[in-house]
Amino acid sequence: MLELKDIYFTIEKNDEEVHLINDASLKVNSGHFMAIVGPSGCGKTTLLKLIAGLNVESKGNIYWNGRDLSEDGDLEPSEIGYVPQFSIAYELLTVEESIRSAIRLRVRTRRGEFRELLERVMEETGLTTLRGRPVRVLSGGQRRRLSLALELVTNPVLMLCDEVTSGLDPKSEQEIVKLLHQLSRSSGRIVVNVTHSLANLDLYDSVLVLHEGRIVYHGQPRALEHYFSVTIAEDIYPRLAKRESEDWGSSWKKHRKDYYEALDSAAQATPNSSVGISANGDDMVSSAIPGFMVQFFVLLFRRWKLFLRDGGQLFLQIAILLGFPMLVVIFALDGIEPIQKLSETIAANPLEEAQQQADIFKSHLKTGGLISGLIMFQVILLTLMASNNSAREIAGERRIYEKERFGGLSPISYLASKVAYLGFMVIVQSVWMAVFVQNICHLPTANFGMHLMLLLAVNAAMTSICLGISAMSKSAEQASLLSVYLVGFQLPLSGAVLALPAAGEWLTRPFISAYWAWSGGVSALNSDARGAVDTVIDTSLQASWLCLLILGIHFAVGMFAAYVGVKKNRCL
Repeated sequence: MLELKDIYFTIEKNDEEVHLINDASLKVNSGHFMAIVGPSGCGKTTLLKLIAGLNVESKGNIYWNGRDLSEDGDLEPSEIGYVPQFSIAYELLTVEESIRSAIRLRVRTRRGEFRELLERVMEETGLTTLRGRPVRVLSGGQRRRLSLALELVTNPVLMLCDEVTSGLDPKSEQEIVKLLHQLSRSSGRIVVNVTHSLANLDLYDSVLVLHEGRIVYHGQPRALEHYFSVTIAEDIYPRLAKRESEDWGSSWKKHRKDYYEALDSAAQATPNSSVGISANGDDMVSSAIPGFMVQFFVLLFRRWKLFLRDGGQLFLQIAILLGFPMLVVIFALDGIEPIQKLSETIAANPLEEAQQQADIFKSHLKTGGLISGLIMFQVILLTLMASNNSAREIAGERRIYEKERFGGLSPISYLASKVAYLGFMVIVQSVWMAVFVQNICHLPTANFGMHLMLLLAVNAAMTSICLGISAMSKSAEQASLLSVYLVGFQLPLSGAVLALPAAGEWLTRPFISAYWAWSGGVSALNSDARGAVDTVIDTSLQASWLCLLILGIHFAVGMFAAYVGVKKNRCL
């Protein structure tokens, strides 16, 4: 049994307390199918999220089979299913792949049970014939069935649905309501459906009407017209507007007992609706959440599958991987000219010596500028790659992540799978950039290994920082915009083109990844090349090992931000 006692949910608006849910009390028996209806903005979704534990009540208590959820903790992820208003699934996966992924992330199945569970869920939701169809081609009703299937993998005792019939045609709406009715008759499950529609109410065991955050009715559908003194259910909303919600609430409290007695009588006459179940019952799948490694590999495998099926993203990554190094070497297709030195032979006269020094200085300016530019070009292009890698990686699938997290997904497993996926991208991009440019341009590095590590480090650092931005952002668009700004400031604030004022240099330098990669790359040149670069730049350089250390700190900061972001609660 689900029971709410004197529940309030209060927010502050313009320094005043506003009760979104006001003194709500109700009881729902096992095996019960209940609709929550009411005008827009009356608190339907807010009440549903309070039951789910997504919102925390300001006052009052919520009980499940006598257990106080406010004190003893929320229901286990396997006990509850939450279906949001809009379908949340990966467009590029098939119906079967989506359900398989949900099972592997949420259920520990014994050998031989996986296939049985998969087939049962698809059969219950009528998806068997659609198993191989991509999600992107499903109709609205089929998507809602898939959303239900993703929750049924744990055989939850409480199923909460938020506007799952919204936007559907009448036939599809009726089919979904009938399906929810059938699910409520399975194993004594409680199904609660928030809906704005007043059609198909006869399929529900009870209807709860909300008005401005107050419960103004909770009883059998057939008694609605009588209670509100209307001829058809559709007239209830205009009728509500004619009285204050407080009056409606007071009236309901006076008559609540009689209507609840009628509900109890109806429940006793329906055998399945009085059957309670336990999360550890024989008809339930395992309530244990799969461990870190299982979730990690499921997520990583799924991410690669999505990447390989996204033709546009795959083409873009290949184009960037091949095209960006080409942009670097085009400036030195014939390699870098040998750096000239003063002749050991004394010039015949001072004029010849001065001309020789002028020619060498001119050569140093040209060669030093080219070398410095090639290194910085590599660095900037790798920061662009990094931004493209991760700016949308978490923000772009935030709703799916939050849904799976509510179902028991570990944030650590999720973040680790992202690091593994992006780590591979970083390695391929950085190694190819370094090796390709070195073979064509022949940068005069004293330590190519150090140069390679610096390119890896700047790509990893910027990928990590953009991943952190993605995790902290409210939308994919916001994350992309912030990442673009971050990359855009790298070149002008690095000091590689124009030296910054001393105060500005020390203020911005610690945060500019491009500076540390470029500075370390120049420091890794041989002495002659380093001398040539010194004639061009007016910016102080740092030792390569120090640059690696700073880039490592940048990476750690990005990972910390990403961890905080994935741990932060977001509303479904």
